Amino acid sequence: MPDIKSDAVNLTPDVLIIGGGPAGMATAIECAGAGLAVTLVEQRPRLGGAIFRQPADGVAPLALAAGPVRLKARLFKDFGAQAARIHCVYGALFAGLDADGLAIVEDRQTSRVLPFRPRALVLATGAVEAVLPRPGWTLPGVTTAGGLQVLMKETGRAPQGRVVLAGSGPLLLALAAQLIRLGRPPLAVLEAGNPIRQPGASLALLAHPSLVSEAASYLTTIALARVPWHRGAQVERIDPCDKALIVTWRDHKGRLASLAADHVSLHDGLAPNNFGLPTETPGGATRTHGRPLVTRVGDCREALGAAAAVAGGRATGRHLVAHLLTGGEVMSAEATLARHRAAQHHIARAFAPRRGHELATQLPDDTVICRCEGRTLADLKKLVAESPGLSARELKLNGRFAMGACQGRFCARNAARLLGELSNSADPVPVSALTGQRWPLRPISIAALAAAADTPQPGVPIKDDKDIK
Repeated sequence: MPDIKSDAVNLTPDVLIIGGGPAGMATAIECAGAGLAVTLVEQRPRLGGAIFRQPADGVAPLALAAGPVRLKARLFKDFGAQAARIHCVYGALFAGLDADGLAIVEDRQTSRVLPFRPRALVLATGAVEAVLPRPGWTLPGVTTAGGLQVLMKETGRAPQGRVVLAGSGPLLLALAAQLIRLGRPPLAVLEAGNPIRQPGASLALLAHPSLVSEAASYLTTIALARVPWHRGAQVERIDPCDKALIVTWRDHKGRLASLAADHVSLHDGLAPNNFGLPTETPGGATRTHGRPLVTRVGDCREALGAAAAVAGGRATGRHLVAHLLTGGEVMSAEATLARHRAAQHHIARAFAPRRGHELATQLPDDTVICRCEGRTLADLKKLVAESPGLSARELKLNGRFAMGACQGRFCARNAARLLGELSNSADPVPVSALTGQRWPLRPISIAALAAAADTPQPGVPIKDDKDIK
């Protein structure tokens, strides 16, 4: 897909899309095809998101299963057909929606802040990888499975040394197959669930043949390479030892075992990347004057995978077209997503960890929960014991959970879950109680803020003599 070049930024597009993954691209295709002015903001130098991450120049694409290959090819072909009508801003980050209804974007290629005033703001920021805390999960050499996969997609290379994949979910199987194809089979896949022991969920997936075909491809590759797939395996801890990592795990019969590795990749599912995003405008609601209609699409609304992201993006795009051109009601994509939601439900059942979900009784007290501040489970337990009825806000202010550099992106979900468990709360503690909603969502450089004073007001195009790659 060639880079899209433009010499101007329209600060008042009809539709501003944040995120150039499958959902954002699909929404842009529908809106641009109907004649709407579309601007798409992507933080990477290329489109595709994590699932369709494009390799660096000169690197061969990482092999995908047949289904994702067809989906990607169709998406990029359709986007290319509308490319002249879509203005893409690469290397830029969404900073938030301010009190005046301006969508603030930091363009890091030009070191300035762009205040957009679109008629509709589409948030397509994808998913984040969920990783549960474990003793040793913060050690050097321990990464997320998704992070390792993205690295392989960009570079076309697997890491040197021994790799262990652990956690739960089909992404571990996909990553194992990709490592094998690159000539670096993992030592083992430690799966906390056991799909074979969940025949009902597994049989229900037969109604989704494309997913079954994809899973069969991965499992065949793993079996031919003789990579052990241990099901019902629970990682107890990860310890450093002589420049290596020792993974201690318990099998489905409760027996302890260990593996020496150079890299450990963890994965415990996906969650919507909705950190601090503005509230979605309900379908059909009248917008506040001067503020855009806000809608979420794809995995940042509900993590259902690439196919659902494309389907939901196209449906949302059509609804936006009807609303902006004819004043029709903005409907949700619920009906479009029903089949994909059912498939993900069956996958979640099949890969559900065999052991209980309660973290507070499984982890030792010295387990790090908040990486930025080095706060442990013992710190959290002490706060709860000293202050019965501790609120999420008090946990943040008094315990410094979600107060570090990441502002809770990595710890808030687990901290909220543990607070609920330790407090014996009947209702789950909302993650937003720790993270809140505010802008800027990310730190903005002083230089960019200073340059904003020279940025024309929305409605006046600004010239940009630098092609953004």
